[in-house]
Amino acid sequence: MQDFKRTLITGKAISVDGNDIDTDRIIPARFLRCVTFDDLGSHSFEDDRKQLREAGKTHPFDDASRQKAKVLLVDRNFGCGSSREHAPQALMRWNAGITAVVGESFAEIFFGNCVALGMPCVTASRDDVQALKRAIAADPNTELTVDLVHGEASAGNVRVKVSMPEGARKQLTTGRWDSSAELLEGKDAVASTAKGLPYFAHWH
Repeated sequence: MQDFKRTLITGKAISVDGNDIDTDRIIPARFLRCVTFDDLGSHSFEDDRKQLREAGKTHPFDDASRQKAKVLLVDRNFGCGSSREHAPQALMRWNAGITAVVGESFAEIFFGNCVALGMPCVTASRDDVQALKRAIAADPNTELTVDLVHGEASAGNVRVKVSMPEGARKQLTTGRWDSSAELLEGKDAVASTAKGLPYFAHWH
């Protein structure tokens, strides 16, 4: 059986600067017409990336040295705006796939969507987020580790305290974040209970 526990996440990191980055910037609305989420990853920050290219600059998601990053560093109120699930779906499908996000704060619905996908979003103070950003900026090969058990994040010589609501943290560390997997794991118990319900009696 697949292990759904999220306790220690380690990988190369990428940083996106700016407060109040909304879901329309993470994945523009025109890409929401897709039938599946499979092709969303390549369009993460599509418009921001295009705008910077036209200005002769490089967006972090276009930086060749960051293409294998798995941990995303952000600032305050990341994922605000509309409640589209497509935003975390796009991030987790970008290249190697973002597997954790560290930031000052997150919009509530974005945070919930991430937890439902098994993607931890942990918070740290502004100074600590900036310290982590400086650590990964110094060397693209520096790995960032998020330890959900001990509430820490580290990169190079920098180690900071991180936090997330206890209910969500427990779901992730125990592997109980995937409600569909929970139902499938207990399918025999579900079938047994259904047999005893009068309105399911005609289902075979």
